[in-house]
Amino acid sequence: MDRFLCLLAMSAFVRRDWMIAIFLFCAVVVFANAIHYVLFWLLRKKQAGTERHALGLRRYLESPARAAFITIAVRIALPFLPMIPPRVLDQLNQTVEILLVLFLGWLAIGGIYVAQALLLSRYDITVEDNLRARRLHTQVQMIRRLLIGAVVVIDAAGLLWSMHNPGLWKYGTGLLASAGLASLALAAAAKSTVSNLLAGIQIALSEPIRIDDVVVISGEWGRIAEITSTYVVVNIWDQRTLIVPLSFFIEQPFTNWTRTGSEILGTAFLYLDYSVPVEALRAELQRIVQQSPLWDKRVCGLQVTNLSEHTMEIRCLVSSRDSGKSFDLRCLIREKMIEFVRANYAHAFPTMRIESHRETTSREVEKEHGPLPPPILHPDNKVPNPLESTGVTS
Repeated sequence: MDRFLCLLAMSAFVRRDWMIAIFLFCAVVVFANAIHYVLFWLLRKKQAGTERHALGLRRYLESPARAAFITIAVRIALPFLPMIPPRVLDQLNQTVEILLVLFLGWLAIGGIYVAQALLLSRYDITVEDNLRARRLHTQVQMIRRLLIGAVVVIDAAGLLWSMHNPGLWKYGTGLLASAGLASLALAAAAKSTVSNLLAGIQIALSEPIRIDDVVVISGEWGRIAEITSTYVVVNIWDQRTLIVPLSFFIEQPFTNWTRTGSEILGTAFLYLDYSVPVEALRAELQRIVQQSPLWDKRVCGLQVTNLSEHTMEIRCLVSSRDSGKSFDLRCLIREKMIEFVRANYAHAFPTMRIESHRETTSREVEKEHGPLPPPILHPDNKVPNPLESTGVTS
């Protein structure tokens, strides 16, 4: 009977210890979630007027922060849990520490994205004067990729350091120490990839291209949509996508229409007869652009830029705020100018003049020797040359 009571007391004691352990674990999880909720509630309240920032915090930091808080709380509470063998406790500590390192790396990467969103929120690339914004977007994207790569390497070393094995600690230290040698080995093994990576750093610093730049590459007109660590995505005007390696922009020539600004000059050429009055065309061009919102009121001119045996080349030079408006304005000028010429100077369109050399010579002979005799038909029904009967040669 005494033995049974002793076993019953021990069972109650063990049951009580497990209940305490479960209660402590639940309390730790609830406490970590409470801290997480209060912290992010304060951040959302502080940034209530800027919903974009709050969305960035919720998207990039909320989940990794919750996971990190719970893991830290569990790690703190593990030594206080009763009735856990030392070997099992060591394995639990090892697992929790590995999860903590992973979650902290996840949190650090989320923090990089949040910092990027906060920094770029003041610079909108959708406005007309977006030169500084495009420059900053390009540089920040490249810096973000480099920082994420560094976080991944440090996190991998931290995983090795968190192991309860001194041999693995050396590998963690060696991973960071040999990062330079590994970079050289990778550079030798993947020359093109590393050259594109270095080209990306050079592009971020020297800025030959930026996000939303208008470029012409191999005859294709488009806008820079994305700059990755190895290639550039260009959206062509007809909704095609051009993928160009980063090294191309360092080694090959290309045209950047928005390198120093989005303003641009556009031309429209007319080919008309010499009889058209140029001043009337110049006045009509002024009237057309003044009525169009596509013109930015900087440049408007009309000049005769070339002469040929049949027509003269007339260039209409106008300015616009960006390349898209310039293209539309040039098309509008062609349509309106041709309509004006057709309505007022229809004879000024290019014509071809043809004059027979034989008829000219016959008139000269009649002027000198009188009217020519009528043609005599030969038996083969051919009309002879009238100049042969007079003895006059052309």
